[in-house]
Amino acid sequence: MDLNQKVLVILLAVFFAMALLRIFSTPLKVVLRLLANTCLGFLALWAVNLTAGFTGVALGFNLWNALTVGVLGLPGLILLLLTKWVL
Repeated sequence: MDLNQKVLVILLAVFFAMALLRIFSTPLKVVLRLLANTCLGFLALWAVNLTAGFTGVALGFNLWNALTVGVLGLPGLILLLLTKWVL
């Protein structure tokens, strides 16, 4: 390959990368937001389990509980606490 073909291939690769980034930017933002909220859910569950010695309330520290708290936020944490209390 000569220099012109290499430049053309690089330009096409950059164009396709930008097109894919533009197409998948919205779903990628949603996935990243869900991942960030799930991490915050893990932190909230950790805080609840950290105070379990004082309050007597402990929740399971797993992915499903973190997703529930991550997606629903504080109402999700309250939902998990009420579920723990009822069951």
